[in-house]
Amino acid sequence: MTEDEIVWNEQAHTKILDDADRVLREAVLSLRDRREEGSDALYAALIGLLENRFIDFEPGPDIRKYADALAAGEIE
Repeated sequence: MTEDEIVWNEQAHTKILDDADRVLREAVLSLRDRREEGSDALYAALIGLLENRFIDFEPGPDIRKYADALAAGEIE
């Protein structure tokens, strides 16, 4: 077995992504009522909610997208 062959199976990959999506969804929805704080404050709040939930967390463009959507009242 080579180093590249040491990976999670497809079922585990799916579960990991589903869990990550759930954590992101919960974080975004928990800030739904704070739109008046503005996009930058919501961006910081999202990072605060997510950074300790993931190994090697690096905020990417998705966090900004959801912060902007929250600030614009686009999250139902």
